[in-house]
Amino acid sequence: MDIVLRATAMFVVLFALLRLLGKRELGQLTPFELVVLVVMGDLIQQGVTHNDFSVTGATLAICTFAFWGVVLSWLSYLFPQLKNPLEGRPQIVIRDGRLCEENLRRDRLTRAEIESEMRLAGIAHIEQVARAILEPQGKVSFIKRDAGDSRQSDQDSAAK
Repeated sequence: MDIVLRATAMFVVLFALLRLLGKRELGQLTPFELVVLVVMGDLIQQGVTHNDFSVTGATLAICTFAFWGVVLSWLSYLFPQLKNPLEGRPQIVIRDGRLCEENLRRDRLTRAEIESEMRLAGIAHIEQVARAILEPQGKVSFIKRDAGDSRQSDQDSAAK
């Protein structure tokens, strides 16, 4: 029973830590961040199983983590109002061809990172983007402008 309680406590700590890290870190890990996550896994294991190196202890710890993962998933499914606090919410990072600096700052994203994601999506210029949305999983979704929108934008720029 001790392992179940420690695993529950570590699950809560890990969940809170990952929510605090934000979307950027989960979506684009650097090699150093990957190593930190692996080391964190080992530290969590030590905190959960303590001196119990038995198969039963490991099974209890793994099942406890899986149980709480399923519980959170069901909670966000059954109670949609919990979805944003538990899973995060999408953030608009480009609106009508312009960066939303406040949202970029909140998620610690740079213009270069957004431009890199644009190139991967086959988009050459920021003006071609109607909306770019940083999803809770850390990926960026792009919605391109219609051809008419781009021409209108060009005409607006020429008129100024």
